[in-house]
Amino acid sequence: MDFFNLLTMIGGLALFLYGMNTMGNGLETMAGGKLEQILEKMTSSSIKAVLLGAGVTATIQSSSATTVMVIGFVNSGIMKLRQAIGVIYGAKIGTTITAWLLSLTGISSDNFFVRLFKPSSFSPVLAAIGIYFVLFSKKEKKKNIGVIFLGFAILMFGMESMSDAMRPLADMPEFRSMLTLFSNPILALLVGVILTAVIQSSSASIGILQAMSLTGAIPFSMALPMIMGQNVGTCVTAMLSSIGTSKNAKRAAVAHLISTVIGAIVCMIIFYLVNSIVNFTFLDMPATPAGVAMIHTSFNIIIVSILTPCIPLVEKLICMIVKDDETVRVEEKYEHDFDMLDEKFLHNPAYAILKAKETVEHMAIHCKNAFTVSVELLNEYDEKKADYVVEMESRIDKYEDVLGAYLLKICGSSLSQRDNMMASMLLHCIGDLERISDHAVNITEAVQEMRKKEVSFSSRGQEELRVYTNAVVEILERAVDVFNSDDAVKAREIEPLEDVIDDLNVRVKNRHIKRLTNGECTIELGFILSDITTNLERVSDHCSNIAVYVMQLEDEEMEKHSYIDSIDKDSDELFKELFKSYKDKYQLPKQK
Repeated sequence: MDFFNLLTMIGGLALFLYGMNTMGNGLETMAGGKLEQILEKMTSSSIKAVLLGAGVTATIQSSSATTVMVIGFVNSGIMKLRQAIGVIYGAKIGTTITAWLLSLTGISSDNFFVRLFKPSSFSPVLAAIGIYFVLFSKKEKKKNIGVIFLGFAILMFGMESMSDAMRPLADMPEFRSMLTLFSNPILALLVGVILTAVIQSSSASIGILQAMSLTGAIPFSMALPMIMGQNVGTCVTAMLSSIGTSKNAKRAAVAHLISTVIGAIVCMIIFYLVNSIVNFTFLDMPATPAGVAMIHTSFNIIIVSILTPCIPLVEKLICMIVKDDETVRVEEKYEHDFDMLDEKFLHNPAYAILKAKETVEHMAIHCKNAFTVSVELLNEYDEKKADYVVEMESRIDKYEDVLGAYLLKICGSSLSQRDNMMASMLLHCIGDLERISDHAVNITEAVQEMRKKEVSFSSRGQEELRVYTNAVVEILERAVDVFNSDDAVKAREIEPLEDVIDDLNVRVKNRHIKRLTNGECTIELGFILSDITTNLERVSDHCSNIAVYVMQLEDEEMEKHSYIDSIDKDSDELFKELFKSYKDKYQLPKQK
């Protein structure tokens, strides 16, 4: 093998890798996102997951691409870990199709019809059709088909070039002596791992092995462990793609690695134990492209057949290996909160808004729970409850960010007038809910300050504050109920309670000033009380906003401030009746 043969081999390898990449990209583009949608709709059946993984990988000709795609779905919460493991197992089988296509280069016969199956015979025809579609067709679908044909032709031409360049190696004593170094199965396996890890494709490294086998110098005893190593090496791509992802996404990548490594070790141990007894004669025979494809397929089918029934056990093992942190990030712990905000729903804006509304409803419930717990801290401090309030505030911040971005995308679509109003209402509501969670944290911090300074309100002050907080808890519960049920009638019952709360705010502060004047309280506690009452009053304001937004959906002409200003509190019988009812319910204790 001279210098020019080496150049031909390098050029052939470059064309081979480029053709494989081009063909894979063309197939993915041709699918038009349908493969991703199919993967998203995975069921809990392990068998279906494996079959789907095999089908998708056979279509796009890349197990690495399928695995990376699946890790992305797990990271976004669309797919569960158990489903992902099944798809990854299926990808192992699907990727073997490439090896069978490449084995066609090993066909040798003078028969006309047999020769037609050689890539050197039909790939020029595919290349001609492909270039015609790419250059002259105006339809996107035909252009994609042309790219696929060209990619396949380039791949096969590269394979032929590599094979032709490597044939002289068979007569080189130096090459044969080098191969004896890898007669050890462990070394051959490591060569397969390293080669595949470097070029990031098991299909490509299998193709290189098939090209080398055409020299007749590669025995099956070396090819077999190298193929197993190539399967392990392809896991590197998945491990790299899991960097910076959620715990479950990392687990999916580790599942791919662990399953392949275990499969390789078990298969090698069993095979060589049996070989020591039976003595397989084919190991000394020269490997062929078809033989390489057969071993590659058999190895993956055996692994998948053994491991598929054990997917639940594999899942538990992976969770033991990749453990949750003691303090799990909020965005990971609650990664499924936004499953309903799927990008594909944006093609149907009305449905996307419905899903966004359901997500805001969940946000509202979390907000109500956080505020209720913060108020409970005023009566009895609990470190876990305080941490819960802070954690919920971070979670609700995440809701605001994700929902805001999603709703803005919806607003960019063509919407009906009501859908447009609904989107606007949701954008306003998530802002109010996020501010309520901030006030919950402020109240928690005020309680923590009191605890740190070892001060507390008088029994009378605590009783007055309890009445005040009960009223605010009720208005928040009513606002959340009104929002979740879209009940404009009940929404009109909120403003009278908000007025009562405003009155309570003034009276609680005045009573504290009176106690301060009488020397029954301190200025330091006065500042803390002012912080707490201000936050409580603002929570009621946000609840009033939410109620008005709900009413605006029923009355398109209504404006927030004009509605509140238009209420005649002296002549509106319903308002007067509700105001009196709330005021009687939330009476402050009599002063001494």
